[in-house]
Amino acid sequence: MFSVKRLVESGNCYQSVPLEYVFKTNPNDDCTNITDADTIPTIDISLLTSGSPEQRSDVIQSIGKACREWGFFMVINHGVAKAVRDEMLRASESFFKQTEEQMQEYAGKKLFDPIRWGTGFNRAVDTTFFWRDYLKVHVHPHFNAPQNPPGFSDILQEYCKRSREVAGELLKGISKSLGLEESYIDKTMDLETSSHQLLVVNLYPPCPQPELAMGLPPHSDHGLLTILMQNGLQGLQVHHNGSWVSIDPLPDSFVVNIGDHMEILSNGKYKSVLHRAVVNGGATRVSIATAHGPPLQKVVVPAPELVHRENRPPAYRGIKYKEYLELQQSSPLDGKSCLTHVRI
Repeated sequence: MFSVKRLVESGNCYQSVPLEYVFKTNPNDDCTNITDADTIPTIDISLLTSGSPEQRSDVIQSIGKACREWGFFMVINHGVAKAVRDEMLRASESFFKQTEEQMQEYAGKKLFDPIRWGTGFNRAVDTTFFWRDYLKVHVHPHFNAPQNPPGFSDILQEYCKRSREVAGELLKGISKSLGLEESYIDKTMDLETSSHQLLVVNLYPPCPQPELAMGLPPHSDHGLLTILMQNGLQGLQVHHNGSWVSIDPLPDSFVVNIGDHMEILSNGKYKSVLHRAVVNGGATRVSIATAHGPPLQKVVVPAPELVHRENRPPAYRGIKYKEYLELQQSSPLDGKSCLTHVRI
């Protein structure tokens, strides 16, 4: 396997992007405009956890509005210490500073192997290579971590624990915003002890022709929620009202988006949203995502309470979370194509 980082460092793409990395825009794509005039909503999670009843009610309404209108929002005052976040970014960057020979231990692994290092999305099905290297680690309910660099395991465990806590509080707010009991998602999805958490560290090296390559193409995420942190460089774009909106997060914030399984659970009331990662020609962008989902064996269906109360038939058939992940990995990353397989 030949990583993008190694490709850049070798000088083989000093002036131009290799042909296999040239991303061909879909001619049917209706969202070719790019704007930074709009941005995703901001949620102060401290008001959700320790605000007055009025403040808590207002935040729950804001979460519901953000989920309906954007599918994305920024979270501030989340309680994850800056030292933890900074150290997690530093350690993640250090992982990719190892030689490829050192990282080969985790190359070529299968979907549910504890640790995988690779490039693109899935070289077995990719028709175009993406300008991205990655590290994927299954961190909950069973914790795993690379042995190197030294100390990476400790900070990874602490960071993932804190991000699960943030996800748990947000899911309570989302439950309430749907008109359900606060603990509905937690209990229905068996999240208390068996939630599935996947850590994905993305490395996007500088690209000589960023207008030709793509870090990750338009896609939606699996799971219930994804929590994203990055190293200060822009690259995330969200599809909203026919345009790509470039996201420039507030300092010390997380970017949060709802996943396909939240769309299924809410019977389409909250929809997962297309987003993509673009690259730049000047610096390496690092993003750290934690995907929060139900146990792998859990079958996710629309909440019966929402189906009956709103007199809407189920819009999705049930599917085991593990089977959905296998479906996504066996196909090229293409918009929300996986979700179409479970729509009724």
